[in-house]
Amino acid sequence: MVIVKYVNAQQGQQTSVFFSQYPVFNRAEFAKFLADRGTSNVNTQTALLAYHENRGHIVQIRRGLYASLPLRADPKTWRADPYAIASHLAPDAVVGYHSALAFWGKAYSSRSTLTYLTQRSNGRPFQYQQTTYQPVRPPKRLIEKHRTQFDVKKERRGSTINVTGLERTLVDVLDRPRVAGGWEEIWRSLESIGYLDINTIIEYALLLGNATTIAKVGFYLDRHKASLLIEDKKIEPLRRHRPRMPHYLERSKQAGGALVPEWNLIVPHTLLDLSWEENL
Repeated sequence: MVIVKYVNAQQGQQTSVFFSQYPVFNRAEFAKFLADRGTSNVNTQTALLAYHENRGHIVQIRRGLYASLPLRADPKTWRADPYAIASHLAPDAVVGYHSALAFWGKAYSSRSTLTYLTQRSNGRPFQYQQTTYQPVRPPKRLIEKHRTQFDVKKERRGSTINVTGLERTLVDVLDRPRVAGGWEEIWRSLESIGYLDINTIIEYALLLGNATTIAKVGFYLDRHKASLLIEDKKIEPLRRHRPRMPHYLERSKQAGGALVPEWNLIVPHTLLDLSWEENL
């Protein structure tokens, strides 16, 4: 009790400033903030967290991870920013795939699962406030080349949120459609994007080094040259790296479809014809 009184009297104001600046934070961020102000004692850090948690100023999301409650917020209805939580679930956590599309306001539909990339994934999802946080390992080629941070944006929404840019996200969802919600969701989401840096897309697609993925990216850009104002010569580097023999758009579903010779890609008729639009 003596420690709590001491904390309240001497450091409450400092920590209140921290909580207002960090809606979601981990123990390391809190420790650095205190150390910069002359408080590096681990026991004091623990006492401060316990004090503010008891007072309802912060909540523990899971071990070592906390969220700050806004002033006069109702704990029963208040919700922490799920993107900020995802960015703090691992030191290298990055919001990606369909969740990145949702972050940028481009997802066609909402999902209760938020996907984030991390090399420290054990494959186990984590649930908090009706959101499931699903870890996914980055593509193997990025890990090998130490390029996992390619086109990763650091957006500040109170807490810093690490999220893949739209250019990388486009390639990622075409590379791993099952993680992104399937082809209709992917196509409808991507078509809501009005501008893209084609050079970044091509650089990233070639970096992944997967001929099928390169063909899928080329196929998408080819089909949207008019809306994205792409000159045909811009996507020539992708053509030079397309598969030598026909590849299925999705290896797990090698049935039906038509060959698109330009990309040596066998594409399902539903995607070629956009047949889901008939149900609108």
